Amino acid sequence: MSVQTGDTAPDFELRDQTGQPVRLSDYRGKRNVMLVFYPLSFTGVCEGEMCQIRDNLEIYVNDEVQTLAVSVDSPPTHKRWAHEQGFDFPLLSDFWPHGEVASTYGVFDETLGIAQRGTFIIDKDGTVVYVDRNPIPEARDQAPWRAALRDIGAIDSDPVGT
Repeated sequence: MSVQTGDTAPDFELRDQTGQPVRLSDYRGKRNVMLVFYPLSFTGVCEGEMCQIRDNLEIYVNDEVQTLAVSVDSPPTHKRWAHEQGFDFPLLSDFWPHGEVASTYGVFDETLGIAQRGTFIIDKDGTVVYVDRNPIPEARDQAPWRAALRDIGAIDSDPVGT
């Protein structure tokens, strides 16, 4: 299965870095969701991407949008990484069943056993309005994320300016 623009986002429940369950459907009708799959914590490109989210948190986590980052790492790994890097947004563990949510969204690399870089923006109604997939070695350009968030009214302007 591969989730596309216009699809209803498949629901899931995963644990965050504090061990708390996070369910996608809990945001329905309340906030748009930016779902960001990444390969592994403590790796260069992934750290750079997550630090860009952290450094622009007012765009990616606010009254209109919630960012959820997902990898196959365990909650304790996410907890340490979040603490070290100051990540104040949920890092969700797709650890077991291994990569099940990434597979559902069509971004799981069976050979490597990790998620590819996939970004899905889901509106308040639960419809996928933006999809971006990148191979593992390539960092994502976050300007299209901000444009998609502007298009659905989740942000008014782009303070980053790119």
